[in-house]
Amino acid sequence: MRRYADYDRLDAVVISHMHADHFLDLIPLRYAVRYGSKRRENRLPVWMPPGGMQMLRSMTSVFTGEGNGDFLDEAFDLREFDPAKALPIGDGRLRFAPTTHFITSFAIRYERNGSSLTYSADTAPDARVVALARETNLFLCEATLLPGELEHGGVRGHSSSKEAGQMAADAGVERLVLTHYSQDASSDDLTAGARAIYKGDVTVADDHHILEI
Repeated sequence: MRRYADYDRLDAVVISHMHADHFLDLIPLRYAVRYGSKRRENRLPVWMPPGGMQMLRSMTSVFTGEGNGDFLDEAFDLREFDPAKALPIGDGRLRFAPTTHFITSFAIRYERNGSSLTYSADTAPDARVVALARETNLFLCEATLLPGELEHGGVRGHSSSKEAGQMAADAGVERLVLTHYSQDASSDDLTAGARAIYKGDVTVADDHHILEI
């Protein structure tokens, strides 16, 4: 995996869904690649889910221009992916699967040279995500809910660490990394929840944590 901070080496950025915590950091990223120490010679490709470009442009339309062209286009090459088709990225490719969330969201699998990484995005337990993650080398799965926590109104959109472990076990993944968890959850609690079901390697994602596959 490449470090997120290596903006000048990124092949692309891909957005799973249009909840603010999953795309608003495109704004500081725009400044980083436009003016920061990681400036690029070419615009950074950014792939949005269907309908995402309109939402992002609507939001940034209120920003004052800087005299250098369109606020987004001068830094990004914005596009939308077709979740029904594989998407070539650099030397690899992405595949997508819809998730169970409060808005349209897509799990993403990246495959390159026989290795794979699957990201669950935001999702309640979902057989479509399990199918996408089948036998992947690394499964990056959300673990938002605390043990016994219920979602508002009974509508599901997130998973617990135990449910993440169940999806990992069902998919037969090589390694599970838990992410998108509550600040009230300890690393030990998250790991214990997943290991109650999944018997493979479990890691809790953290800032500056670099993993290799």
